[in-house]
Amino acid sequence: MRIAKFMAAAGVASRRKSEELIKKGVVRVNGRFVYDPATNVNPEIDEIYVSGRKIRIPDEKIYIMLNKPVGCVSTCHDDKGRRTVLDYVKGIDQRIYPIGRLDFTTEGLLLLTNDGELANKLMHPSHEVTKRYYVVVDSYVSQDEITQLERGVVIEGGKTAPARIKVMNATPERTELTIIIHEGRNRQVRRMFETVGKNVVFLKRISVGDINLGPLKKGKYRMLTNEEVAYLKSIK
Repeated sequence: MRIAKFMAAAGVASRRKSEELIKKGVVRVNGRFVYDPATNVNPEIDEIYVSGRKIRIPDEKIYIMLNKPVGCVSTCHDDKGRRTVLDYVKGIDQRIYPIGRLDFTTEGLLLLTNDGELANKLMHPSHEVTKRYYVVVDSYVSQDEITQLERGVVIEGGKTAPARIKVMNATPERTELTIIIHEGRNRQVRRMFETVGKNVVFLKRISVGDINLGPLKKGKYRMLTNEEVAYLKSIK
């Protein structure tokens, strides 16, 4: 197995990012630094270290759904000392990590796993995995503005992919709606609404693909069912 592929399967980073780490000289195999991403390794007998930490492909795969609350970061560690999503997942011995991110002020469905291959697949833009959000805006959103958002708006120097929006309730002071996107740009939903002059006051992810948050309470987690895991693995 090529070492970059092994690193991705072990959850270190995507294959491309793993190749960059190898070229930077932070990867050792059996005590010797390697710099070629095409280097082959045998996970059964070789000892592989990344930045001084021994890595391996976990024997037991874990798949978790967390209802992330506002006020924590979607990382395993935080230099600023803020709470992370791992603070809400207790009793798990294996090293797990989030699949993608939700920003500090957004709540809702976040998947965590130790299955690096699946995580990298779901985060890759080519698979176009949909995410559905419940959004509250502190003013009226017109049909023209919805059409603009659905067709795509320019944020971070690039136009967003088409979105699907459904208005649930609208008054002059407040609009409730759902939006479905498949991209994962930083603060994308909030920035999209900012382009039409709207301020998002509440944002919650309620589904990823066909995986729904359901009645899971805020700050709680559960293991995915076998059917849910099979669905995620079936995504092409």
